[in-house]
Amino acid sequence: MSIPREQREAAQFLKELSGNDPIETHISAVFVGPEAAWKLKKAVRLPFLDFTSIKARQRFLQRELELNRWAAPAIYRDTAAVVRESDGTLSLTTDPGARPPLDWVLRMARVPRDDFLDALAARGGLTPALLDALGDCVANYHAGLPPVSGWDSPGALLEVVKGNRASALAAGLDRAEVQRWFEHTASALRERKGWLAARAEAGFVRRGHGDLHLGNLCLWDGKPLPFDALEFDERLATADLGYDLAFLLMDLDHRVGRGAANRVLNRYVARTGDAGLTRGLPLFLSLRAMIRAHALAAAGRGTEGAPYLRAALGHLRRRPALVLAIGGLQGTGKSTVARILAPEIGDAPGALVLRSDEIRKRLFHAAPEQPLPEAAYADAASEAVGRELVQSAQAVAAGGHTVVADASFLDPGLRAAIAAAARAARVPFVG
Repeated sequence: MSIPREQREAAQFLKELSGNDPIETHISAVFVGPEAAWKLKKAVRLPFLDFTSIKARQRFLQRELELNRWAAPAIYRDTAAVVRESDGTLSLTTDPGARPPLDWVLRMARVPRDDFLDALAARGGLTPALLDALGDCVANYHAGLPPVSGWDSPGALLEVVKGNRASALAAGLDRAEVQRWFEHTASALRERKGWLAARAEAGFVRRGHGDLHLGNLCLWDGKPLPFDALEFDERLATADLGYDLAFLLMDLDHRVGRGAANRVLNRYVARTGDAGLTRGLPLFLSLRAMIRAHALAAAGRGTEGAPYLRAALGHLRRRPALVLAIGGLQGTGKSTVARILAPEIGDAPGALVLRSDEIRKRLFHAAPEQPLPEAAYADAASEAVGRELVQSAQAVAAGGHTVVADASFLDPGLRAAIAAAARAARVPFVG
């Protein structure tokens, strides 16, 4: 175990309690037993955190409990102190009283390793149904977060960009490539400064998960569940929801494939209606890829990190956007064609598919698989769906992202409107 000297007695006790060596990162050690797991924060000081005092470790463990228990109450249980009994043995208690804690731990339910989504991805277990459930999971998680008011989204993101440049250089990544990445990223950020500020004003900045990749999602009762939200830096975790989502999209794109990332993106937008986030994806995905690149390099795994550095640069090279309209009667396969084409066109992770059926379901507060009453197909409702489809397609395409518009297009007026939306966005129209 790579445990600081002053924590070794507590760590040995937790090892014996769990019956296993810990699963370690540079800042924590998790001891997994048959029914429960105990997380010990290491007494370390890094540029972005300081866990060297027992009080700090207790405070951040409590914060971790607060951040995660609302989303995963079955996993997160309590914090407990490691104390010495009168006979000299160690024990765990939630109420140490007069006994000075040797350390503090976060007590959680045990999650089988095979149920972590990174493990599922590695064995090809992320089915289309599970990817849809993953999009739903993140949409529901974000919906439960309150907006943060008065947030300087462009300024905060610029600090993230600068911090990643410093971390990348400290990790030994190629200086010229890092500088090239920084210049392109800073330029992309400047181009989106007004957009980011408007998103913040509209409520899209929230204190999110902050570390939403496949390793921090698991199956619980057969459904995806986020855990291990970033607890030690409120500024890093407070951001545009698109940036919070982007870590998962980047991870899926790299580990599973573009089709998986595209499916989750489209499911998330179908549930939230936040088609506008696509304008930030090149910047958001690039940042997330750079974080993974320098983290792996710092851990001595530079070969693994090299593809992420290439991805960080690649996400900033834009493909021309277009609007592709696919029409036809229900049951003719147009949605299947749209889903197949979407990952292959446009910027990562592929085109945004705007399906009239999904828009209709969202407007009536229904899940995509849920049937609707006849009233949902009245003329007024269909006109509202058409307006939403056209307006979203124009906004997304104008922001530089490719759109696939999926509807029957039996109405000549709707066909003309979607073509006009492409012209207004100054992108090619195919359909």
